[in-house]
Amino acid sequence: MLKRNVQTNAARRRHRESGFSLLEMMSVVAILIIMVAITFISFVPVMKQYRLANAYNLTLSALRQARDSAISQRTSYSVTFATSSSSNTITVTPTLSTFQGAQNTAVYQLPSDVAFKVQSAFSSTPPPDGYGTGILAIDFGYTANGHTGGQSTIYFCPDGSAQDAEGTAGQCQGSWDGGVVYLSRNDGGVTDVLSSRAITLWGGTGRIRGWRLYGNGSGGYQWLRQ
Repeated sequence: MLKRNVQTNAARRRHRESGFSLLEMMSVVAILIIMVAITFISFVPVMKQYRLANAYNLTLSALRQARDSAISQRTSYSVTFATSSSSNTITVTPTLSTFQGAQNTAVYQLPSDVAFKVQSAFSSTPPPDGYGTGILAIDFGYTANGHTGGQSTIYFCPDGSAQDAEGTAGQCQGSWDGGVVYLSRNDGGVTDVLSSRAITLWGGTGRIRGWRLYGNGSGGYQWLRQ
């Protein structure tokens, strides 16, 4: 009896010391792969929202930087929005390059899956702050003397206002210039209407507002302040 117990214990020890079997290892690896896949799938929407929020905040910051610089340095700054097949950019630059205290030109690029873009629903939705008709992604140039938008560059002046290029660009001798720029996720052609954001500018005061698109409960949409 004692001999059998010793042999049994020895066998058990050898089994423990031999480690995991191939089947056990494959089971553990399979479980890990499934867990990683589930985590990745759940993380993708979070990252998309993060990049959209980053693009929105970047656009707000660029406009505010230009306005603050124009006021503090008593000169004018231009902000130009551009779209291309590869990237969407915002360029902030001192308009009067001879001004000694002016900062260098700064170029900001949106994340690759976010663009200055309109959705088809915009044209049937009252536009934020009443600017435009929702058919142009970059739509500045609305003035009191009849200009009707469509511009991609605005000029901030030392008094904090935003003006157009009348009287020579950056000389701040033109009309107050208001408008709107839209941002949406550009996810492989997939339309995500409720990812949309908008930023409006009031020319006379230089006031900058952020907006987000929401459903209105009746099949349509509405812009609400952020």
